[in-house]
Amino acid sequence: MMLPFVTPLKRIPTPKGDVLHGIKATDSGFEGFGEAYFTHIHHQETKGWKRHNRMTLNLICPYGKIKVTVRDEKNIVLEALLSPDQAETYQRLTVPPGYFVAFTGLAKGDSLLLNVASIMHDKNEADTVPLNYFDP
Repeated sequence: MMLPFVTPLKRIPTPKGDVLHGIKATDSGFEGFGEAYFTHIHHQETKGWKRHNRMTLNLICPYGKIKVTVRDEKNIVLEALLSPDQAETYQRLTVPPGYFVAFTGLAKGDSLLLNVASIMHDKNEADTVPLNYFDP
């Protein structure tokens, strides 16, 4: 199974407002286009755990700051901070099918997470478990 990975993204300064790059069809992690959708997450709230069984996720935070945790059934595989505010956190997290994902809003107020998904939403394609599912 392919591992999740982070790709640094470009922020292009322009006089009237920066351009934030997201994803190209030639980028590693692009597995086709099904749909793109945004999720709001409130400060210090956590959404998860969800495991997509066929969908590849490409997660980008265009506003705010979000911690994303990716795990398998036994261990945390990767934790990533996503935010457009700093060069080191403006990045895309690619999560192949088969991993559980949870994310927490770290910015004051709401944060916004974009998923460029490889397939269209299918309510039967994902598994959801409670946040405390992996607690010891």
